[in-house]
Amino acid sequence: MIILGGISFSLAVAGIFLPLLPTTPLLLLAAALWIRSSDRLYNWLINHRLFGEYIQNFQKHRAIPLKVKIYAVSLVCITIGYCIFAVVNEHLWSQILMALLATAICWHILSFKTLKK
Repeated sequence: MIILGGISFSLAVAGIFLPLLPTTPLLLLAAALWIRSSDRLYNWLINHRLFGEYIQNFQKHRAIPLKVKIYAVSLVCITIGYCIFAVVNEHLWSQILMALLATAICWHILSFKTLKK
């Protein structure tokens, strides 16, 4: 479970930069795996200066801060929008699938409560 937690954490970090990888769910998965296998890694993750707050907020409130929602939705729209218009501009079915994927991701992000600080 420690290795799976490490993989999940690594993918979460990559998800900061790649909009198709969801950062928060992967961080939560890493926390769930590490709480069962390594107190040291779990405590490190929960108290991490960048990631700890997201996990604690989500565990306590099942909510995402407004700033994070705006960043995530914007990044998804910009990245997938670029792909739709610049990368797969000759294949209508690919453009439609990518637009549906972007809509689903944004819907999922926006479906969580907004954390008010």
